[in-house]
Amino acid sequence: MTSQTRKKACSFVAVAAAQLIFSPKTSEAVSDCSSASPAVVVVVVCLFVLLFPLSVVIMNVTLAVKQYVSKMIESGGMKVLLMDKETTSIVSVVYTQSEILQKEVYLFERIDSQNRDNMKHLKAICFLRPTKEFYGDFIAVNPHLFSLNLHGVARGRSWEPSMLSRCTQGLTSVLLALKKCPMIRYQLSSDMSKRLAESVKQIITKEYELFDFRKTEVPPLLLILDRSDDAITPLLNQWTYQAMVHELLGLNNNRIDLSRVPGISKDLKEVVLSAENDEFYANNLYLNFGEIGTNIKNLMEDFQKKRPKGQQKLESISDMKAFVDNYPQFKKMSGTVSKHVTVVGELSRLVSERQLMEVSELEQELSCQNDHSNAQQSVRRLLQNPRVSELDAVRLVMLYALRYERHSSSILPSLMDELSRRGVSERHRRV
Repeated sequence: MTSQTRKKACSFVAVAAAQLIFSPKTSEAVSDCSSASPAVVVVVVCLFVLLFPLSVVIMNVTLAVKQYVSKMIESGGMKVLLMDKETTSIVSVVYTQSEILQKEVYLFERIDSQNRDNMKHLKAICFLRPTKEFYGDFIAVNPHLFSLNLHGVARGRSWEPSMLSRCTQGLTSVLLALKKCPMIRYQLSSDMSKRLAESVKQIITKEYELFDFRKTEVPPLLLILDRSDDAITPLLNQWTYQAMVHELLGLNNNRIDLSRVPGISKDLKEVVLSAENDEFYANNLYLNFGEIGTNIKNLMEDFQKKRPKGQQKLESISDMKAFVDNYPQFKKMSGTVSKHVTVVGELSRLVSERQLMEVSELEQELSCQNDHSNAQQSVRRLLQNPRVSELDAVRLVMLYALRYERHSSSILPSLMDELSRRGVSERHRRV
């Protein structure tokens, strides 16, 4: 992971990780594959995991899954790849359709599909959960980020039993894919973190032969944190590219649904943002919105310089060959430009429409300053602004409550009434 990526990592993760690694009062080890200083920190945040290499050790979950899929389909001849709902997501985020076609996989089918033809001339490869033979039981979102796509994992402050089992399977799968047998440390104040740590430890102990990897000079560490201990960060609007796309447009297995964007063209109703196959996206994942605007402008100017002239003459075989050779690259660049201009344009429209600059400024004041008089006036003013969305209004009241609920002059009941007058749903007000 680059230094730029680490700088953009969530402050909660950085602070909590430092506290847990260096303060025995707030953490506990449950496994001792090694006892030296950590080389790798694996941070579990809710059900998203960030992998931070702290030395020259490189961990790439995308590459790990890609290698497993390649091994599955390496045999020659035309093939059909049969998958279930979960493994379809696992494959789709690491392989493009054109890439997998090059492996002679000519058909992709869900195992539960009802519309099937008899194709005895094709080999069938089935990739289904649980994936015992291949440790690719997770969604590799980015090279250093994976998800299990789980929802409703907790009952209050306790695990939903089936979710604990699935999370354990996914996490041990990641460790095996990366060939790591870690020391495990968890947040001592969180029973959910403790149970997950113990569950992973049990699997490592039971399957110790699978985890018998070559010892490294600086051993790995699995660090498990409870995301619910930071109530502030999830309530703040984000201003880096990937985070804004996820927050404002929705990002599901690296796909964005743009069908509701005004005036959207047919071929841009759904686009894929993958750091593996999109150089512009990979280079701008963690840059702030202002920098993205500048880089989009530079991308457009570069595209204008490289695009073929309207009246380009093809007078010789060499001219034709050069045109054919350059056309795929030009077409790919054209698609990249169109995609990112559309995405950034829609982000810009939503920022303006929902007045997110002003909302975000107040969010930061509520989080970082201690001026109740100014805070109550600003919150009330934005709640009365019809352009502020219902979600942003609720978030502002939640931030106010977290900071000033016990203040002697708290106006929380009045703000709740204001939400009711705005027509905010009972479900949101109860939150």
